[in-house]
Amino acid sequence: MSTAKPRMVRCVKLGREAPGLDRPPYPGELGRRIYEQVSREAWQLWLRHQTMLINEYRLSALDPKARRFLEEEMERFLFGEGSQPPEGYVPPREG
Repeated sequence: MSTAKPRMVRCVKLGREAPGLDRPPYPGELGRRIYEQVSREAWQLWLRHQTMLINEYRLSALDPKARRFLEEEMERFLFGEGSQPPEGYVPPREG
């Protein structure tokens, strides 16, 4: 059983030290930035937000425009002012 401590990062999204990702989750320079500056918790927040965007906008992962849009939203969500839900979006009720 491994007792290694998780790799810690100063998460730009959460504004605090938190366990980092095990590997870059995205290719290229953006993936490297995410790996170095985004925590596991913040990445999970992004994945939930991304799922909402895909569902609400009915995006296809095969569409290059949709992939570009999601990459821009990912950068905005993790490193910028945040990504907004679509106008009129109502979150699902829990329970």
